Amino acid sequence: MKFLGIIPARYGSSRLEGKPLKDICGHTMIEWVYRRAKLSKLDDVIVATDDKRIFDEVERFGGKVIMTREGHPNGTSRIAEVCEKITDCDVVINIQGDEPLIEKDMINSLIDAFLKEPELQMGTLKHKLDTMEEVKNPNSVKVITDKNDYAVYFSRSVIPYPRKEDMKNYYKHVGIYGYKRKFVLEYSKWEQTPLEISESLEQLRVLENGYKIKVLPTPYKIIGVDTEAELERVREYISKNNLKI
Repeated sequence: MKFLGIIPARYGSSRLEGKPLKDICGHTMIEWVYRRAKLSKLDDVIVATDDKRIFDEVERFGGKVIMTREGHPNGTSRIAEVCEKITDCDVVINIQGDEPLIEKDMINSLIDAFLKEPELQMGTLKHKLDTMEEVKNPNSVKVITDKNDYAVYFSRSVIPYPRKEDMKNYYKHVGIYGYKRKFVLEYSKWEQTPLEISESLEQLRVLENGYKIKVLPTPYKIIGVDTEAELERVREYISKNNLKI
């Protein structure tokens, strides 16, 4: 199998405009994501953007980038456009462009899952939640899985219901996805589904159409950047730990 990492990146953001180009200890956020993704077992990594500023920045630091059309409703739609243009890959890993602390082992665990289960169509990650405050936060998407680590449901609500408060049952969904190339092309064309609309969670469209999503545990709790405060947390973490790219 050939594995391609795609990083969807857009300039507009309601809470942090232009965040792919924000400086983090001397490098832009998109460069951090790109270079850390390149440390994994991926065969190649490409940034997908509709913004000339982001395109130019990726070319400046020597990365691979492709210009996509404007108006994509989400990152999956943008990835599907890239998959229409790039046919020599079997599996695509969707890497969030606002997670500059992405760990190579997170990507590698998805790659290994597809190698272990060649029939797998889609996979993602989860990590343990430690506090009920996190569990009750609607911005923290929870996931429950069956005994074989396939998703039963994703929700912004508390799942499972805490009849007896036991933290061992709570997992947060980590928004990195792996898909078979042909599957993402098909999936991106499906209409939105009722639960997807209700929860505003795109991955529910897959479950509602009767497909399975493998959900692998990871120990990593990386910081996604949606606000200026989170951006500063990442800068502090990188400085404190003397991280380099």
